[in-house]
Amino acid sequence: MTIALVTGANKGIGREIAAGLVARGVTVLLCARDAELGATAAQEVGARPMVLDVTDDGSVRAAAREVGERWGRLDVLVNNAGISGDLASQAPGRIDLANVRQVFETNVLGVIRVTEAMSPWLRRSDAARVVNVSSGVGSLGHQTDPGHYMSGLPASLAYPPSKTALNAVTVQYARAFARDGILVNAVAPGACATDFTKDLGLGITRTAADGAAVALRMATLGADGPTGTFVDDEGTVRW
Repeated sequence: MTIALVTGANKGIGREIAAGLVARGVTVLLCARDAELGATAAQEVGARPMVLDVTDDGSVRAAAREVGERWGRLDVLVNNAGISGDLASQAPGRIDLANVRQVFETNVLGVIRVTEAMSPWLRRSDAARVVNVSSGVGSLGHQTDPGHYMSGLPASLAYPPSKTALNAVTVQYARAFARDGILVNAVAPGACATDFTKDLGLGITRTAADGAAVALRMATLGADGPTGTFVDDEGTVRW
């Protein structure tokens, strides 16, 4: 039996990652801040609900304790929980530092908080996998390439930098966990038609299930799989 934990999984890409793992025969701990929303989503996809707020030390410790007491190991950790923050107050010259802190608290520190808490149980697995859900906007290569559409997006000091930082965190965990055989990778799901993008007016047609595919692939890597990479549906993404 494979045990997986997916954060921020009551809707969107996280929910589809949970559903995809369940379909592969994995026992999935579907995590959400809201107990009721999490329970509903877990019932719908066949997962086990777990209350977990990645920004709250006590909540994360409680979740880690439950994993240890009930299963004694964790085979897959998908750090999916993330927020965009208020986009208007991320622009240089109009910055709200409280907004920036909130975004980094979830998208970067939340990943570190959860990974640290779950690391003893990941090390108990024979073949643990960690997937950090990043974004193409976190690619400095994309942001600085005049030929890439992302270089034309409005400058922002919260969400894109938080994903760049998450990529750096991914590399450091990959290095640290290498001796334990734990593979750690970041994925870029691409723009999907979810609540995350509904107000952007971009006419996105890709589904949350489409976005989940790359995370599912990296969550189920074989022993010869890569670690410390940043990938999307097409392959390696520039840092």
